[in-house]
Amino acid sequence: MHDRLTQSDIQKMQRELEERREKHREILDAVREARAQGDLSENFEYYAAKREKSQNESRMRYLENMIKTANIIVDRTEEDEVGLNKVATLYIEEDDEEMEVTLVTTILADALKNRVSIESPIGKAIRGHKCGDRVFVDLGAGEGYYCVIRAVRAYDGDEIPIQRY
Repeated sequence: MHDRLTQSDIQKMQRELEERREKHREILDAVREARAQGDLSENFEYYAAKREKSQNESRMRYLENMIKTANIIVDRTEEDEVGLNKVATLYIEEDDEEMEVTLVTTILADALKNRVSIESPIGKAIRGHKCGDRVFVDLGAGEGYYCVIRAVRAYDGDEIPIQRY
């Protein structure tokens, strides 16, 4: 499956990839230096540098793959509709509670910070709806719940970072 990402997401990944490529050269130097210290069986610096090299290379492969396979999307929602990088205040009827969620692409999602993906059940349900709309969030297998969109506004916080994995 190809991730649906915005051009901004791609640019963030390209910036991180460039930073990691520069860091890669430094890590290779650290591995060479640690290897030159002699006995590798008890050389903590060598194993730490190798682990860091492996993690960095893994992240670089992940970013390259994401960039290569991404489907670029453009948010065409109106100002008063729930769309990408907009904050929606939702009233969850079943729980008699309100919550705010920011709708983002999959690579920016973070449930702990109430950033929900456009691919998630709640993201699919509320995207394109306006303030006052009552929507059903389908969780599959006949399960779900209703929520009412109470407010929609543009996200005005700091730049949202790309998730690690």
